Amino acid sequence: MNRLPEEEVRRLHPLKLAFIGDAVFECYIREYVLDKNLKMHELAIYASKFVRATSQSKIIRLLKDELSQTEWEMVLKGRNKNPKTVPKNASVSEYRYATGFETLIGYLSLIGDKERLLEIVEKSIRIIEKEINSGENSK
Repeated sequence: MNRLPEEEVRRLHPLKLAFIGDAVFECYIREYVLDKNLKMHELAIYASKFVRATSQSKIIRLLKDELSQTEWEMVLKGRNKNPKTVPKNASVSEYRYATGFETLIGYLSLIGDKERLLEIVEKSIRIIEKEINSGENSK
């Protein structure tokens, strides 16, 4: 993906950033779960544990103190958009934080900050893996 000037990315509608962030995060997660030696159906179920709104909401809340002011502003920018629909397994608050998370991922991807993007994705994976291994995310 081509790097865009940060000023241009900041002017994009937050839901456009979340649209990109959703796809980028999903790709990283799909690549990650390939190493799990699971059947196709099991891969999809396993990947869904990382990309669901409840998980992304948990991730962003746990990473809040590790984000720069600019990164947190992007989360808030995405979070403050009113959703037209909410997934049946997430609260409005969880969905809004998940949208903020995706906005941040889209922002980092579009400005070309791959190092920071990978750092956040790797921390996200560790957070959800810990939850899965403790049995909290078994649905």
